[in-house]
Amino acid sequence: MGMSSDDVVLIEEGKTSGEPTVVTVNCPDKAGLGCDLVRNVLEFGLYVTRGDFSTDGKWCYVILWVVSRPISLKVDWASLKNRLLSCCPSFLPSFYLNQLPDRSTLPPLYVLKVFSLDRQGLIHDVTKVLCELELTIQGLKVMTTPEGKVLDLVFITDHLDMLHTQIRREETCEHLSGVLGECCISCELQLAGPEFKCYQGFSSISEEIADELFSKEVSDVKKAVINVDNLMSPAHTLLQIQCLDQKALIYDILKVSKDCNIRIAYGRISTSVKGYRSLDLFIQKDDGKKIIDIENQVTFCSRLKEEMLHPLRVIITNRGPDTELLVANPVELSGKGRPRVFYDVTFALKTLGICIFSAEVGRHSTSDREWEVYRFRLDETRGHPLTSNRAKLDIVDKVRGTLMGW
Repeated sequence: MGMSSDDVVLIEEGKTSGEPTVVTVNCPDKAGLGCDLVRNVLEFGLYVTRGDFSTDGKWCYVILWVVSRPISLKVDWASLKNRLLSCCPSFLPSFYLNQLPDRSTLPPLYVLKVFSLDRQGLIHDVTKVLCELELTIQGLKVMTTPEGKVLDLVFITDHLDMLHTQIRREETCEHLSGVLGECCISCELQLAGPEFKCYQGFSSISEEIADELFSKEVSDVKKAVINVDNLMSPAHTLLQIQCLDQKALIYDILKVSKDCNIRIAYGRISTSVKGYRSLDLFIQKDDGKKIIDIENQVTFCSRLKEEMLHPLRVIITNRGPDTELLVANPVELSGKGRPRVFYDVTFALKTLGICIFSAEVGRHSTSDREWEVYRFRLDETRGHPLTSNRAKLDIVDKVRGTLMGW
């Protein structure tokens, strides 16, 4: 007989505001499970304060202490539990598995068409509603007309796998119309057919801009230190990591381990102390052996440092007469990128009072990886003037700071 869902995922909410909620997962192990769990935690706007991972290769036990950021954020813990359950290997009773979406095939793509009057923070408000409804943005085109109206074409998938129902589609449009208020002229949601392929293209990036956006950045090595120890354990390599704390740091580390086929047999994530986070990870290669080869150690540690120090790239440049903000998000080998990037960027721009003239999301491949790239043409007729270099640097700093949680 299978285990109940409470035995697999247990969520104990903090008793007071700001007190961490404890998330416990107890299930069969699979490659990259820790990365998948943390990614879903991030999608709900949560920050991991500390954690413990343990597995014998067949069964794993994970404890995460999480808090919402901002504190006022309302979290649907029941939905988070279902999302975490969907990450766990299929061993639950059939009556429960039938309630979970089938992840063996790609989810259907829908197009949300929002036609509205333009106003500051419009795109962020749309993005916020989609996050609250557990709808994921897969692509986007934002177009502003000369009359001051905006057409948003948002290509989305549904974590609840319910957009095929009229109730779910109506709920989404009603929620959006309620948030946008009188600005909303119309809202439609339908399955994305072949006629929308022309809107899903991604304008090419010039070689000069690509070199700047995807170049290897040099950083203060003191912000990320990794010690490799093969003497502490007879069967595992110990990684001792100390790094400047930031949002999604744990995900970035686990993502590299997943992509490099490194199994974490035991891991302890300590709380942040004076802005720095410490991790002890006992790891093995996928063949169950230590990482003995020095060259392999250097390669793996270099990849980890790159992800810890520069998990995202942010630049601002000129696109003809316009100012353009570009944000690059490296994706996992599975094709998934860090969650809530579009949410954070639009929030930062809204906070600065900067309007978005147009926006698009697409993919770009470099020699060693694929990137999710967000492009924003900024409206220079309203809000902050963007003519000075100082103003542009302020935008980059604000966007990067929001993405990193600083």
